[in-house]
Amino acid sequence: MHSPPAVLAELPRGDVLVPDCPSRQILQHVTSRWGGLVMIALGRETLRFAQLRRKIGGISERMLAQTLQVLEADGLVVRHDHGEVPPRVDYRLTPAGWEIATRVFALADWIETHLPDLLAQRAEQAQALG
Repeated sequence: MHSPPAVLAELPRGDVLVPDCPSRQILQHVTSRWGGLVMIALGRETLRFAQLRRKIGGISERMLAQTLQVLEADGLVVRHDHGEVPPRVDYRLTPAGWEIATRVFALADWIETHLPDLLAQRAEQAQALG
């Protein structure tokens, strides 16, 4: 068993503002360009790799594989190999993944709800800058 990093012994909980705290790295994984989208897609249903890639759109196979590996290592995603030929592998959120996904859903919902205002603000800012 691995011993926790020294920084964890000093903190009663993680602190994303501490540069060496592992919570910062996990936050980066969840809020990365693709991490949040993977969390949202898997929050809706268990998916196979190709289904997940199609659902997200615009992500390369390599980047999806890397994102899934990182989220799996963080304990947020489970990879289930059915041991069949041809291979069949499903991905789903863990209980911790579900807990984080609810917050990612809330953020995405807020953005989608306020999109007209955000786009108007963006256009106004661009016009002001010339």
